Amino acid sequence: MASERQALMLILLTTFFFTIKPSQASTTGGITIYWGQNIDDGTLTSTCDTGNFEIVNLAFLNAFGCGITPSWNFAGHCGDWNPCSILEPQIQYCQQKGVKVFLSLGGAKGTYSLCSPEDAKEVANYLYQNFLSGKPGPLGSVTLEGIDFDIELGSNLYWGDLAKELDALRHQNDHYFYLSAAPQCFMPDYHLDNAIKTGLFDHVNVQFYNNPPCQYSPGNTQLLFNSWDDWTSNVLPNNSVFFGLPASPDAAPSGGYIPPQVLISEVLPYVKQASNYGGVMLWDRYHDVLNYHSDQIKDYVPKYAMRFVTAVSDAIYESVSAATHRILQKKPY
Repeated sequence: MASERQALMLILLTTFFFTIKPSQASTTGGITIYWGQNIDDGTLTSTCDTGNFEIVNLAFLNAFGCGITPSWNFAGHCGDWNPCSILEPQIQYCQQKGVKVFLSLGGAKGTYSLCSPEDAKEVANYLYQNFLSGKPGPLGSVTLEGIDFDIELGSNLYWGDLAKELDALRHQNDHYFYLSAAPQCFMPDYHLDNAIKTGLFDHVNVQFYNNPPCQYSPGNTQLLFNSWDDWTSNVLPNNSVFFGLPASPDAAPSGGYIPPQVLISEVLPYVKQASNYGGVMLWDRYHDVLNYHSDQIKDYVPKYAMRFVTAVSDAIYESVSAATHRILQKKPY
C-alpha cells in the first residue's frame, strides 16, 4: 500500500509541475533593444555577441497597408542597393546564441496604416509568409520569433484586427511567435490602446521617454512610478510589461533618460516589484553603443527571485519526473 501511495503522490506532483513548469519565467528580466536606425549600430552579430539582450527588434518595416507595397528602413544597413537578405546569417547567428529577433512595424517616420479588417488580414499573411515561415523573403529565409507594433503615425483603426489575425496564424501553424507592442506611457495610447486590450501581446514595451507627463525627470520619480503602476495594473495578467528607456540622453530629446546609478539604486528596485515586470526595453542600439548603457545595467535588470524560483522548480520537476518514472516501472505488490 505504501508503494501505491508513493506512486500516486508522485504522479500528482509530476502533473502539478508539468502544469506550472515556468520555462517562460526564465526570460523575466531581459533587455530588449531596437536595432537598425543608424549605421553605427554595428552589426547584428556584434549586438548579439554582447550577451546583453534577450530580444532584438529590427526597426522598421515602415511602409505597408492600404495597398502600399511593403518596404523597410534599416538606415543604411541594407536596402535596395544591398538586399536585406545579407542579414539572414546574422539573424540566424543571434538565434543560435539564444537571442530572439523580432520585426518591428511602424516607427516615427513612414507611410503605414490599415484600411479595413480585410486589409489587416492581408498584412498579417504578408508578415507570416515573409518573416515568420522560413520561406524566402526580404530578410532571406528566416523564421523570426516575433512581431513588434511600434505604431506612432496615422489612424488608430484595425491594429487590434492585425493582432488577432497574427494570433490566429501562430495557433494554426507549428511555429508560435511572439507579439509585442510599444505604446507611449500616457494612457490610453492613441494608436495601440484597443489592440493592447485584446490581451494578445506577450510583451508591452512602454515608452517612458519623450513624454513629460509620465517620465523621469532629475530628482522626481513620482510621475514615472505612477505611470508604471497604471500600466502594470491595467494590462492583462498574461502580458508582461517592459520598462522602456532611452539608452542615452540624446536618444530622447524630450527627456526621460535615467542615469544608470539612479536606475539601479532608485528605479529598478521599484519597478521589479510588479508581478508582470518583464524587463527593460532600450531605444536604441546606436545610443547604447555610445553610452554603454546596457553594459552598466544588465546585472541589475533580472528579477532574481523569479529566476531562483524557476531554477528550483525546474530542478524539482526533473527530480519528481525521474522518480515517478522509476516507481512506475516497479510493481506495487
